[in-house]
Amino acid sequence: MIVASWIAFCASRSLEQVLLLSLEQLHSLRVWESLGTARTMGNSCVCREDSDVDDGSVTRGQLRRVDHTAADHPEARSSRPRDPVRPPRRGRGPHEPRRKKQNVDGLVLDTLAVIRTLVDNDQEPPYSMITLHEMAETDDGWLEVVQSLIRVIPLDDPLGPAVITLLLDECPLPTKDALQKLSGMLSLSSTVARQDAVIPSKHRNTTAVLGCLAEKLAGPASIGLLSPGTLEYLLESLSSEAHPTVMLFALIALEKFSQTSENKLTVSESCIGDRLGILESWADHTDYLKRQVGFCSQWSLDNLFLKDGRQFTYEKVNLSNINAMLNSNDVSEYLKISPSGLEARCDASSFESVRCTFCVDSGVWYYEVTVVTSGVMQIGWATKDSKFLNHEGYGIGDDEYSCAYDGCRQLIWYNARSKPHSHPCWKEGDVIGFLLDLGKKQMLFYLNGHELPPEKQVFSSATSGFFAAASFMSYQQCEFNFGAKPFRHPPSVKFSTFNEFASLASDEKIILPRHRRLALLKQVSIRDNCCTLCCDQMADTELRPCGHSGMCMECALQLETCPLCRQDIQTRVRLISHVS
Repeated sequence: MIVASWIAFCASRSLEQVLLLSLEQLHSLRVWESLGTARTMGNSCVCREDSDVDDGSVTRGQLRRVDHTAADHPEARSSRPRDPVRPPRRGRGPHEPRRKKQNVDGLVLDTLAVIRTLVDNDQEPPYSMITLHEMAETDDGWLEVVQSLIRVIPLDDPLGPAVITLLLDECPLPTKDALQKLSGMLSLSSTVARQDAVIPSKHRNTTAVLGCLAEKLAGPASIGLLSPGTLEYLLESLSSEAHPTVMLFALIALEKFSQTSENKLTVSESCIGDRLGILESWADHTDYLKRQVGFCSQWSLDNLFLKDGRQFTYEKVNLSNINAMLNSNDVSEYLKISPSGLEARCDASSFESVRCTFCVDSGVWYYEVTVVTSGVMQIGWATKDSKFLNHEGYGIGDDEYSCAYDGCRQLIWYNARSKPHSHPCWKEGDVIGFLLDLGKKQMLFYLNGHELPPEKQVFSSATSGFFAAASFMSYQQCEFNFGAKPFRHPPSVKFSTFNEFASLASDEKIILPRHRRLALLKQVSIRDNCCTLCCDQMADTELRPCGHSGMCMECALQLETCPLCRQDIQTRVRLISHVS
């Protein structure tokens, strides 16, 4: 790079030569250095890529950076937050001219293509993405980008909706005028939902855009966007004549609009429960797209759009033979877990993680996962020391205590580094096998029974306390089998199953809907001096150097930054006056 060569050249000069630099040369050097700083960011994508560097302005995302050199040279993860799910955003610098406007449709398609194929982490973020971001700085430009997303993202691309979310999340928040103009341009209604039924991509993309905007906006802006015409459009998109993927994203959009209480009341009064009551029967459908619609319909009826006289799913599901399941007490509110405790889905823009209720310390163990969606998920093994930071993008395989299989990008993840594997990309219905041999200190991953070479890196940091675990990009879903039913592709070696050795009390198996869980929490009495994070132990710890307190030492040890001021934690001090 020119910048790197210039700096190296200057560094090699003697002190006398450096002092002879004119003021004009020094000014130019500062300009080059400022540009060089901006250009040191790598590219991020959903394919095999590499980098740990992230832009501090990015807070959430969906496309992961990949480092193929780490297979031979593992390093500690960067102290800066790594966002696995989006490229860093770089705006136009103070000395850079605005980029020449190009065909918006071409830029959107270029971004979709680049996101899937970029591997050079020394380049700046994709030119097309930077240009789209700059265009969206004005109302007219933002409207052009949104209309292009609706127009050109193909239906058969499994990452299409995620890229829509990525681009809109990276663009500046729309103004009130821009939202009003968008509503006028779309002119949504039930009639529009029935038009162009043979071109479902337009409606899928429209509903995906509405869902993303509903998640970004809040209060009056969200209420204004959910106009009577928009509500009619989304409800009509749930009809039996609509394409299943249009149904799915219309329902997700209604869920996200309902994050605003006034919208939730409006949607609930629209008789949406009757429509969802029909669709929830698809929860076990053999068509994996319809299965997603059924899963989300059932979850919405249990958690959002309650229907009089309907029995909650957790009250009727048979859990008598389930001894191990996903730990619903150890996840954020953004992850959806089925009442059976064996299926999980993420529709948020954060990188959500979950682990099993059962932990193993010795022996040989095996479980399977059925892929319901073919996008980005990292599934494998984590330990009790693993840290999952959903909004900062850390999931399974992103620390030294976990290892994960990624079938979308064909990667193995360990310590936030990756290396390619030889399996083809997974697809809906594929079965991934996970074998943990603690005696031989190795992990084996299988795709429909086909085995990869063993992975052993994690055992340099952890030798016990392993859980089955997974992390999900937006709009991803899978089902776990811990041994409650026969395995599809059992390995030839002798192994044990979680379901065989684990045990759960009846009340521990129940995954309550959100409103019932909140009602129970309100009944819990909390001491005045308890930890503000776990609400269990005494708050006896102070974080240094910021000086904030109000938490126990156990919780403080799991934090890297202060939850109040976000300053890095250097030390944690137990306050003697609080110790009884």
